[in-house]
Amino acid sequence: PISLLGCLYKLFAKVLAARLGKVMDSVIASNQSAFLKGRNLVDGVLVVNEVVDLAKRTGKECLIFKVDFEKAYDSVDWGFLEYMLFRVGFCDKWIGWMRECVFGGNFSVLVNGCPTEEININRGLKQGDPLAPFLFLLVVEGFGGAMRKAVDIGVFKGFPIRGGGLSISHLQYADDTLCIGEASVENLWAIKAILRGFELASGLRVNFWKSSLMGIHVSQNFMDMACMFLNCREGRVPFKYLGLPVGANPRRLATWEPLLESLRNKLNSWGNKHLLRK
Repeated sequence: PISLLGCLYKLFAKVLAARLGKVMDSVIASNQSAFLKGRNLVDGVLVVNEVVDLAKRTGKECLIFKVDFEKAYDSVDWGFLEYMLFRVGFCDKWIGWMRECVFGGNFSVLVNGCPTEEININRGLKQGDPLAPFLFLLVVEGFGGAMRKAVDIGVFKGFPIRGGGLSISHLQYADDTLCIGEASVENLWAIKAILRGFELASGLRVNFWKSSLMGIHVSQNFMDMACMFLNCREGRVPFKYLGLPVGANPRRLATWEPLLESLRNKLNSWGNKHLLRK
């Protein structure tokens, strides 16, 4: 739903969002790189590029599952959002404010110029609401927490990047999610179970068919089995994450040509009215 709210609410929401933004960095894990001060869109892209490069150089098997969530903002379960606010340590007063700001609302549909009866809204975040980006990060942090717990108890094994047990298991930019780990049946079971559980709890739905699985130094037989098990497409390296190339040679012009072409088209679409001339 799009936010069609009064000025007084928007002013109040901006004040709360400014206060909320000051503490979000302490409650959202470093795997998430969206909407927070000091974190950048390219952070996750750089990390996954390093993972792919390391896997290629060392010959280690690596699976990368690119998750596609359907209409994420519209499907957020309010009960789960309230649970996450409590889980990360917000007090009852703050949770009450968020409940008043987010929960509830109604809309009607114009049919031949006449509005229908009002329909109550039972889930979702309002696009354009200053609070929505931060609250959505809290929702998807539920998936990040589940992945970290799975790694801690040995259910999911991330891709090792150095000695001492350090590994990369997932990266997030809002709902743009990559699951990264060893090529094993156990990891496939863990990914599917965690995503299904997260669907049921949060309301966010995973479109497995639009999701894709990439393998590095993984046999074709295993990839065929894994894609059938996850009901997803098989992807190829290099691929795009957040619109940027992953696994391609950054020194080649061909790697950046699609991005440059996209920028040219965007600039051309603006037309001369946006250009200042003396």
